[in-house]
Amino acid sequence: MQRSTIKAWFLVHKWTSLICTLFLLLLCITGLPLIFGEEIDHLLEPHAEQTASPGPARDYDEQVKTALAQYPGNVPLFVGWDPEANTMYVNTGERADTPPPQMKTALLDSSSGAVVPAAQFNEGVMYFILRLHTDLFLGLPGMLFMGAMGLLFAVAIISGLVLYGPFMRRQRFGTLRTGRSRRLAWLDLHNVIGVVTLGWALVVGITGAINTIAKPLESAWQSEQLGEFAARYAGQPRPTTLASLQAAVDTARAAEPEMRPAFVSFPGTGYSGDHHYGVFMQGNTPLTERLYRPVLIDAVSGELTAQPQLPTYMSVLLLSQPLHFGDYGKLPLKILWALLDLLTIAVLVSGLYLWFKRGSTEARVTEIERAEKTGGAA
Repeated sequence: MQRSTIKAWFLVHKWTSLICTLFLLLLCITGLPLIFGEEIDHLLEPHAEQTASPGPARDYDEQVKTALAQYPGNVPLFVGWDPEANTMYVNTGERADTPPPQMKTALLDSSSGAVVPAAQFNEGVMYFILRLHTDLFLGLPGMLFMGAMGLLFAVAIISGLVLYGPFMRRQRFGTLRTGRSRRLAWLDLHNVIGVVTLGWALVVGITGAINTIAKPLESAWQSEQLGEFAARYAGQPRPTTLASLQAAVDTARAAEPEMRPAFVSFPGTGYSGDHHYGVFMQGNTPLTERLYRPVLIDAVSGELTAQPQLPTYMSVLLLSQPLHFGDYGKLPLKILWALLDLLTIAVLVSGLYLWFKRGSTEARVTEIERAEKTGGAA
């Protein structure tokens, strides 16, 4: 590369790295326990697995009544199932558009209907870590900001590969030149670990950025597809007396016999309009269980209204969410994700050390230029 090109890439790498490093450290540190979020929840709240009893599922309408008895005055918002624990959750709120942080959740044994002791999903240490990781407790602006940091991280990785890739190819993999200077040894360590984590870091950074625009994507989907069905009910008030939830789920099962119900949204929650149950079906394999197929059931008549296909951007979002935390391969993949997370922390810390030991921009560009031409020290 020409000197001007090297300098341009160096400045891109320097400033994208500096701007995002502290936030990336926060993301890596908070992301570590989130990788094992399910396992941590089971350790902190083992009651679900100990209490749930095998047997045929209890009528869903009766389950909802039991949940509402726990929170008098609330209305049902979402119900969902954990087939592994044989439990059913019911999210409730004071009104249909209650935001998630204000929802109350009842966890029930799917067979007996007994209330299972469990912490609220929007309380506790893990919820605090999740909010810190996703939006810094700032809502959508915080999510978009963290997404921008993820994109800067991807640019920093690519620019670092452009700068140091030619030099690294001339060295034996894992070479650490410890006999010349401490800064040089740290630089080699930074580059080697960076190469090891390159693919993973790009995947996690990009999927993390995609996840931060989940709310705008969901809003676009609701306006685009659900708006079409909502227009048919223009001028009609939201129904106060609803058809049987059990019958709605049974209708959805019959419409999608190769899938199983994951959760149901009640009218007014934003996921199925003001006049429908949204029965979201999922596949039965580790991959297809991440992809949902909504089945809209008229909330008054109980009849099937539509089975809209999720747009491509929603499928990309749904696939990127578990990939970000390594949820596809159960515990072995999560352990690998955690190790790569720790290595990425080492890359970030070594990058900060190199910045504190920096020379002038011109001196660094000269060193990189010499290294790329001769294979000497960078």
